[in-house]
Parts: sequence; structure tokens; C-alpha cells
Amino acid sequence: MKRRMSLWGILSVSMIIFVAGTVFVCWILNGTFLEKYYLMKKQQDMVSSYTLLDEAAESGMLGSSEFDTTFERLCANGNVMTLIIGENKLIVRSSMNNPLVFQKELNDILFETDNQEMTVLDDTEEYTLIRRIDHRMNEEYLLLFGKLSDGSLLYMRTALESIRESAQITNTFFRYVSGAILLVSILFVLLLSKQLVKPIESLMHLSKDMTNMRFEAKYQPGNYTPKEIDELGLSMNQMSTALEGTIAQLKSANLQLESDIQKKQQIDEMRKEFIANVSHELKTPLALIQGYAEGLEEGVSDDPESRQFYCEVIRDEADKMNTMVKKLLTLTQLEFGDEPVDMKRFDLNELVSGVLASIQVLLEQNEITAVYQQKDPVYVWGDEFLVEEVLTNYLSNAIHYAMGEVKEIHIGISRENEKIRLGVFNTGEPIPEEEIEKIWTKFYKVDKARTREYGGNGIGLSIVKAIMELMNQKCGVTNYPNGVEFWLELEVASKV
Repeated sequence: MKRRMSLWGILSVSMIIFVAGTVFVCWILNGTFLEKYYLMKKQQDMVSSYTLLDEAAESGMLGSSEFDTTFERLCANGNVMTLIIGENKLIVRSSMNNPLVFQKELNDILFETDNQEMTVLDDTEEYTLIRRIDHRMNEEYLLLFGKLSDGSLLYMRTALESIRESAQITNTFFRYVSGAILLVSILFVLLLSKQLVKPIESLMHLSKDMTNMRFEAKYQPGNYTPKEIDELGLSMNQMSTALEGTIAQLKSANLQLESDIQKKQQIDEMRKEFIANVSHELKTPLALIQGYAEGLEEGVSDDPESRQFYCEVIRDEADKMNTMVKKLLTLTQLEFGDEPVDMKRFDLNELVSGVLASIQVLLEQNEITAVYQQKDPVYVWGDEFLVEEVLTNYLSNAIHYAMGEVKEIHIGISRENEKIRLGVFNTGEPIPEEEIEKIWTKFYKVDKARTREYGGNGIGLSIVKAIMELMNQKCGVTNYPNGVEFWLELEVASKV
């Protein structure tokens, strides 16, 4: 396979070619256009000088002593020999010690055409600008002659040899300087490209470490590293951390899968246990129904009261079976998510008051006092029907398990942050600590004899647990020395 150039080589060669090309282009441009630029600048300076002198002539300042400094500076800065002759043929201004000699030279320049080449650069009504080459003397000049506003004649001359020499000196100096700059630039490019490539090499090693599952390696930002490379490195660090976490999750999921496979048998056992529990719950009422039905059939007792008693027993046991089957169907719907949840805002105080009113007869029959002091509305979010089902189950348990000289049930509502907690407390014996986690399991009964006495089947609290999970809320139980409190939580809804 063809060996390709490294990134450091590509960057170094590219940047060196760019710098060398730029220097070379500058050499060409300087050699070609610098002298022309100087000449153009000199022409502009002479025209500007004419304009300044014309303004002085127009204002009457041309021959005054106040204009001496300006005139000297104008001639010295531009290396321009200047002669101004008034309308009376007298010299007004001159930058030469012997202006008559300069005037004669100008006349020779203007009127003798032998051995000289002249090019008119600019010709206006006020002045004429000429470029003159004297082949005999091998000299080249810029000449400007014209008339000022006060009628004076103006002659200006500057040698172009100095311009040519300046251009040559500048080009020579530029070659030396650009050569040195080129060498320094090459060294700088090599160091800079190495500095740029170094973090990229670090990222390359990091990716190899990630490939080999070595996630402890991390990218370290540098002081002079480009921002984009640092951001890429930090992103790779995050990706490495996320990948490590994902792999850990996959391993955990794999272990969980193995655990699930191991639990499959336990689930089968639970299914068998569930069937056995249902069978056990149905066996007693079915046996009673069968026994009393056979007694009626055989005419064990002929008196109306006995037959009535037999029929009531059969009806009670059938009602218990019907209730248990309905609760099992309800629990199945809740656990499989088939029960629709109608979340809405409602007054919890009104719901509690209504449920208490509906069970008032049961409270009086069992000589239980219900204490509930909430008067103001308490607005919450939830399925009002399902919350009523939970509260009814809590109150039913409280009625059946309330004990003591004075049997009481306390219903309390409290607020914790954005949650409303509803608690149902009944006096009596606390639930054994080892039983608390089990009471939410289907068919589990703490006191089997007493549960059977009032017709319980151990499904009510399982329904409570399923309802609260369906609404994504919490429920639980708390033991107290004199009783037990079952509670549930709902989200607060603001009053509108």
C-alpha cells in the first residue's frame, strides 16, 4: 500500500510553499511596480506642490517672508529645484543659489531637442508635466512648468535617478529581509505544525485506547492548543465515559438477564403458588356451599328458620367468592395497564368527606369513632375514582383491625413540598416489622383467622399498590406504638 504523508508533513510543506510563494510574488511585484509607483508618487507630489504655490500666489503670500519656511520645506522634502519668475521678469522665488544658471538649463531643456527624449505626462491650461531623458548626459528628469494665478512663471525640476536608486535599494533590502523572514517562517511553521499535530496524535492514541477498552486514558487540554481540538478532545472524553458506562450497563444487563433466567423458575413457582392460593381461597366457600346445599337437598332440617340459615350461608359464601373474583379481575387490569387513568384536579377534602359519610353505618356498627378535622379544600391531581378505591380499602382495613378500649380512626392530610399526604390511622396492634413488605403481596394475610372472620382475601392492599404505581405515586405503611397508619401521596394542584 502506498505510504501517505503524515499530517505534520502536509501542514509543514503546505505552509512553507505558501510562505515562499508569497515572498516570491512580493519580489516580482516589487521589481516590476515599485519604481513605477515611486514615479507616480513623485508626479503627484509635483502637482501638489504646484497647487500649494498657486494658492500662495493667489493669496499674495508667494513673495512674503512668512512663506519662506513652507517653500524651503516643499523643495527639500521632494528634492525639487524650483524657480518662480514674476510678470516683471524678476525672480520671485528660487531654490538654487544661482537661479540664472538654473533658468538657462531650463531653457536648454525646453528648447533643445537634440539627444533627448521627452514624454508629456500631464498637460493642462495651468501647467505641463514632462518626463525627459537626456541621452548625452544619461540623466532623467521630471519637469513641470506653467503659470500661477498672479501671472508668475513656474519651473520645477526633479531628478529621477534618485527614485531609481531608492527603488533598487528598497528591492535589495526587501530581498535580504524577505529571505530572513522566509527562514524564520520555515522554522516557525515547523514548530507550529508540530504543536498543532501533537494534540491530534494524542486524540489518535486515545481512540486506540478506547478501541482496546482502556477507558482510563483521557485527553488533557494544552495551553496553546486550538479551541476546536480541545473541544473535540473533551467530547471524546465524554464519549469515553459514556461508552464505559454503556458497557458497564450492558454487563449489568447481561447479569440481569442471567438473573432473569434464573428467576424464570421462581416465576413459574409463583404462578403455581398463585393458582394454589386461589384454589385455597375458593375451596372453603365451595365446601360450605356444597355442604349446606346437600343438607337442604337431603332435608336435614324441615323448619323454615334452619332452611333460611342454610340459604344465608350459601349466599354469603357466594358473595365472598364473587367479591374475590371481581378484585382479582380489577388487580389483573391494573397490573397489565388495562385500567384507564383519568387524571384531573379534584378536592381531596370533599372525597374524604363523601367516603366517610358512606361508611358511617359500618363505623357505628363496630363502635368506632372517625376523626377528620380538615375543612378547607385541598386540590390534588389524580384519578378521583381510583383514589376513592384506595381510601375505601384503607378505611375497610382500619375498621376491621381497629382495637382498644376506645377504637378510633384518624384521617389526616398534610403537605410536604409539592406533595399532599393522606394518612388513615387506626388504633390497635402494630404490624410486625418482618411482615410490612409482604402485606402488599396478593393473598398475604397477617392475621389469617381474623381476615377470614370478616371475609377478607388478602387482595385489597395489592390493588392499592397497583393503583398508586399506575398513577406514578407512592403509598406505604407506618407503625406507631398504639396503632398503624396507611398513607398515600398525590401531587398538589393550585386552586383556580
